[in-house]
Amino acid sequence: MVAASPEETLIGPEALSHPDSIWCLDRYFNEIDRRFPDGFDRDAGGAPDDSIYAPPTGAFLLARAGDLPVGCGGVAFREGYAEIKRMWVCDDARGQGLGYRLLLALEEAAVQGGFTRLRLDSNNTLVEAQKLYRRAGYAEIARYNDNPYAQVWFEKTLGD
Repeated sequence: MVAASPEETLIGPEALSHPDSIWCLDRYFNEIDRRFPDGFDRDAGGAPDDSIYAPPTGAFLLARAGDLPVGCGGVAFREGYAEIKRMWVCDDARGQGLGYRLLLALEEAAVQGGFTRLRLDSNNTLVEAQKLYRRAGYAEIARYNDNPYAQVWFEKTLGD
């Protein structure tokens, strides 16, 4: 069980090589491997290229409740837009608004990187995530990448 309240959960940048980042990403990949009908192959899903979520080409954020890692997300700086990926919140921290706070923090990281147009993709099985994205102002767009696991694509322009 998560020991801290949502207000006590801090979100900030962390190195991808930090043990807490590795722990969160492992759980993220395990969850989508379980949830996707045909599983998830890290190589096909671009996981070996996660270094793009580190400065200067992006940012990786970790959410911590006290000393416990409870969520993560990355943003990659692309040509003309920033792309949010690897967003995950542990089961015990869900339903408390942490996913929304993490999404806002990723948007802020994109703005700090000089971007106001954000994109992300999703799989049809991740209905909770898609509900969050729509509630946060993301609109469905046409396919913009070749992610073999993506079935829905979203975009949001900040400042509109």
